[in-house]
Amino acid sequence: MNIQFVIADYNNPLHAEHVVMLLDKYARDPMGGNAPLNSEVAKTLAEKLASIPTALSIIGYLKEEGEQPKPIALANCFMGFSTFKAKPLINIHDCFVDEAVRGMHVGQKLLAEIEAIAKQRDCCKVTLEVLEGNKRAQSAYEKFGFSGYALDDASGNALFWEKSI
Repeated sequence: MNIQFVIADYNNPLHAEHVVMLLDKYARDPMGGNAPLNSEVAKTLAEKLASIPTALSIIGYLKEEGEQPKPIALANCFMGFSTFKAKPLINIHDCFVDEAVRGMHVGQKLLAEIEAIAKQRDCCKVTLEVLEGNKRAQSAYEKFGFSGYALDDASGNALFWEKSI
């Protein structure tokens, strides 16, 4: 299986279309909420991502002999900064592999691409959040070397919380 990864150019109409299409597939998945993207979100997503200097989307394309590359994977990431390390980091905000290619190690290849980009950018780490019930993704992340974050046993694991506004 020949997979090529590209960093999306949000101003490229084809890349913009693929980011939205893959994110919509993710949104429709049980681990993405089981509902399509809001039409306003779909319409404005690429433009809004383009306005965020720290945004970084990686699209995975399946390239088969004599066919157009098919978008099969997406990671929407954001550059951040670790104050404790005084270095940049990459946070994986959305990570999606098309159902048609799950189990074919596409997710591992996508994570390897993100790690390579992080190393090129002198990042100290790659972070992500995963749903407690998404055991398949947890297994893939653990296989790649991700683990829970804790300063020490007494403090316990870090928790990802949110407050909607």
